[in-house]
Amino acid sequence: MVKAIFFDLDDTLLWDQKSVKEAFVATCQKAKEKYNVDPEKLEEAVRKEARELYSSYETYSFTQMIGINPFEGLWGNFSDDQEDFMKMSKIVPTYRKEAWTRGLAALGIKDPDFGYELGELFPAIRREKPFVYDESFQVLDQLKGNYKLLLLTNGSPDLQNTKLTITPEIAPYFDQIVISGDFGRGKPDPSIFEHALKLMEINKEDAIMVGDNLMTDILGATRAGIKSVWINRHNKERLPDVTPTYEIKHLEELFPILDELKSAE
Repeated sequence: MVKAIFFDLDDTLLWDQKSVKEAFVATCQKAKEKYNVDPEKLEEAVRKEARELYSSYETYSFTQMIGINPFEGLWGNFSDDQEDFMKMSKIVPTYRKEAWTRGLAALGIKDPDFGYELGELFPAIRREKPFVYDESFQVLDQLKGNYKLLLLTNGSPDLQNTKLTITPEIAPYFDQIVISGDFGRGKPDPSIFEHALKLMEINKEDAIMVGDNLMTDILGATRAGIKSVWINRHNKERLPDVTPTYEIKHLEELFPILDELKSAE
């Protein structure tokens, strides 16, 4: 019997990719106004430089274990009280400036001061552009009170809590919120799922995980013996070695699955 539903946050309830995209569009527009660059080409160049820079830092293996992507590095402060996050908080101001400066340079513009300016503008715009999927609140409204709800998110506590602060309606739905940076390991490590089960005081058979990422949400749930629902809004290909229990395109498709599980008891 499903007693608890574990939800991923980014790109499951929060439309993080859209927030990042909109921040890129607005920041690159500033560069177009100053230098008449193609905003899309600049975005592509900055994303490429950001990925390369990010993977060159000593904190990279930590960010992979916790689950923090390069574009979160472009707007997060990481003011968390933990050694690796402290290292990150020292690195990110330079990282932001370098990613944008190198992106500009890739298009033939050498202006580190403007690179710094864009690097500081991007986080400010990202904070102003939180997007939540239309169905998130309707679905959570229907589930609240009928199931225990837990939010299971990879990332820095400082940054994930910032996301929850700028979309204050989300957190009150949840009985527990587990952030990988607090726990010390991220999805797909089964230990974070086991930790969530303990917090909810339930067995693995009584939980179901809902998330958009096959390699973190679905793989981790599978490793922990928990049923999983893959929300695949963008028709992504399945991976040969990761199989969700269920696949949906819209969060409201969760209800027939829950009804089916109830009737199978």
